[in-house]
Amino acid sequence: MEATAPRHHGPVAIRLVRPRDARVLQSELLANRSWLKRWEATSPDGPVSFDMRLGIRRLLQQYRDGVGVPLVMEHEGQIAGQLNVWGIARGSLSSATIGYWVSERFAGKGITPISVALATDLCFEELRLHRMEICIRPENRASLRVVEKLGFRYEGLRRRYIHIDGDWRDHFSFALLADEVPRGVLGRWLDGTVPDGAATVPLADRRAAGIEPST
Repeated sequence: MEATAPRHHGPVAIRLVRPRDARVLQSELLANRSWLKRWEATSPDGPVSFDMRLGIRRLLQQYRDGVGVPLVMEHEGQIAGQLNVWGIARGSLSSATIGYWVSERFAGKGITPISVALATDLCFEELRLHRMEICIRPENRASLRVVEKLGFRYEGLRRRYIHIDGDWRDHFSFALLADEVPRGVLGRWLDGTVPDGAATVPLADRRAAGIEPST
């Protein structure tokens, strides 16, 4: 894949990560331990490295291999977090998954939903993918608001799906198809035509995930 051009809306932009971003990203990760630790992917095999330079090299290799697009989110030119498109599959599947984190000091500025919309549009328009997925821990209310705002459809409960914060955690799965958003994800959100209730999680799944008490 060729390098994607930066995309932006207002003060928010996404762009391909660069090796020189390592210092800022590592500083933000370390400064936001209490904010991010609960939602961070871990490994059942042992501690995960915080060497951001090595991490960026690996992400950029995945980009060159065509299986990922590692992006940074910016607000008024400052790095606010990361957004990674990963698990890109071509051919008959033609899909990928989005994951992200944002620094606490940038929370509440609309950075994440705009960045997710920009990244999804990039994947549909530039990479010509068919389906984009986001998987979210049931307890992560802020991330659930992102898919609600953008109209990602709820697709189901995945039990003990990803190793997060030291254990295998349940996730709710949400997705969008390219033909569902002919005007783009961002355009649909901005013009107020996101369908109501698309991201609503059924009560049975909320109870199965321990979010609602069972009767």
